[in-house]
Amino acid sequence: MFGRRKKSADEPETDNGFFGDREPAAEVEENIDEDQPREQLDADQGPFDLEELDETRDSLAETRLDLGSVLVPLPAGGQLQVEMTQAGAPSAVHVVTQYGRITIAAYAAPKSPGQWREVAADLATSLRNDKSEVSVETGPWGRELHGVTANADLRFIGVDGYRWMVRCVLAGPAGNVGADSPLVTIARDVLSQTVVDRGTDPHPVRTPLPVVLPAALTAQLAAAQQQQATQQAQPVQQAAQPAPAAQPAPDAPAGPTQGPRRGSSGSAMQQLGG
Repeated sequence: MFGRRKKSADEPETDNGFFGDREPAAEVEENIDEDQPREQLDADQGPFDLEELDETRDSLAETRLDLGSVLVPLPAGGQLQVEMTQAGAPSAVHVVTQYGRITIAAYAAPKSPGQWREVAADLATSLRNDKSEVSVETGPWGRELHGVTANADLRFIGVDGYRWMVRCVLAGPAGNVGADSPLVTIARDVLSQTVVDRGTDPHPVRTPLPVVLPAALTAQLAAAQQQQATQQAQPVQQAAQPAPAAQPAPDAPAGPTQGPRRGSSGSAMQQLGG
C-alpha cells in the first residue's frame, strides 16, 4: 500500500480534485459512463503520481521497470520489446506475454481531467476510418475502446492524472482482448501498480513524456546490436561447405524475462488523437 501525499491547505478545491483550467471535452458516445474521478478510485489502485507517494524512486524501481516517465511492474513471464526512433532513441517499450502485447505510456495533459475522453474519441474515429469494428466499454477507470482490426484485436485504456495521462494499449490475436480475457486481467493489474513521473519540464498537451531505458537494458540492446552487426559482416559460406544447424529464435528481444526488474503498427496504434 502506498502512502499518499496530503493536500496542502492552500490548494484550491475544484471538481474531481484537480485544478480546473478548461471545460471537460464532449463524450465519445452517448450513454457511456463517465470516467471515474481519481478520488472515487480505490486508494490502492493506480496509476500513481510519483510526487504523491512516500516511497523513494529507488524503492519503487526495485519492483518495477524504470522507464523515466513511467515505472511499470513486469508480469511473470513477460518479455520486453523496445521500439527505437531512426535517431536511435527509445520511443516505446512493449511488454510481451503469451496472450499478447501490453504498452503503457504517459503523455502531457492539462491540469484538469478530460484528455482521455478526447483521445478516445479520436482513436475511435481513426479505427473506424480504417474499417475496424469499434465498441466502447466500461472498465475500472471508465471508458475503454475495443477495436477489431484485420491484423489484431486492440483495447485502449486511459487514465487522467494531474498534468498527465496514461494510455495502455493491448494487442493480441482475435478474441484475446475481451473484457474477461487473461491479457486484459494482466494489463489492468500492471496499470494499477504503474507509477508516473510527470517531471517539471513544460510539454505541449498530448506530447509523449520521455522514455529513458535503464542502464542494464541499454547495455543489453547495445550487445545485441553489436552481435547482429558482427553476424552481418561475416563472409557468406561457400556452397560446398555444410551449413550449421539452425538455432531456435529467442522469444523476444533482449530484456528482462520475468518478474519485476530494476531499474509501427497501424495508424490507430500510433495515433494519440491529433
